[in-house]
Amino acid sequence: MIDKLVPSVDEAVKGIEDGATVLIGGFGFSGVPTALIDGLIEQGTRDLTIVTNNAGVGDTDVAALLRKRRVRKIVCSYPRSEGSVWFERLYKAGELELELIPQGTMSERMRAAGAGLGGFFTPTGADTQLARGKETRVLNGRLQVFETPLRGDVALIRAHQADRWGNLVYRSAARNFGPTMAMAAKLTVVEVQEVVELGALDPEAVITPGIFVDRVVCVGVAQ
Repeated sequence: MIDKLVPSVDEAVKGIEDGATVLIGGFGFSGVPTALIDGLIEQGTRDLTIVTNNAGVGDTDVAALLRKRRVRKIVCSYPRSEGSVWFERLYKAGELELELIPQGTMSERMRAAGAGLGGFFTPTGADTQLARGKETRVLNGRLQVFETPLRGDVALIRAHQADRWGNLVYRSAARNFGPTMAMAAKLTVVEVQEVVELGALDPEAVITPGIFVDRVVCVGVAQ
């Protein structure tokens, strides 16, 4: 019997190793897997490479990982937001590596990983410092840069509902990078507000099929 439900956040993040590359969903405050991040901190995992949209705000979520000195490198699109004090402090002190990626490129790199592609050419950033050290070509009259797939050892994402097979339904903007991250990671862990019976989810509303999901924990927190 397929059952991807786990009883606790501790079980959900169990086995995530030091040095892992962790894809973390979220766009601003929307769809951030807060409970899973807190569980990762509690577990003590460190030396992480975090792939996420922004570097956190204040003292919670991704910023809490930074504050606890658990992150070696962050890969993101918007490292500096209002209140992103921990990123600025650690980066200026040389305690944190940064790989800056345009938002669409980051999403497409993860999608390429999930789809088994070898990479893609894009004009975004081709004539900037972001292309340094990368292959460039003129295609269709435009300079383009080759981007490689972005894979994760683990994806931590948040969804609205799931069944025990791991099929996921998201709510509005909380969907953000969740579907591509689920495809791009070796292990996908999901926190959800509600677990429903098999057959209760409208198949047309399922964005992430359970084949891409390994563990689901219900945290019961409204999104």
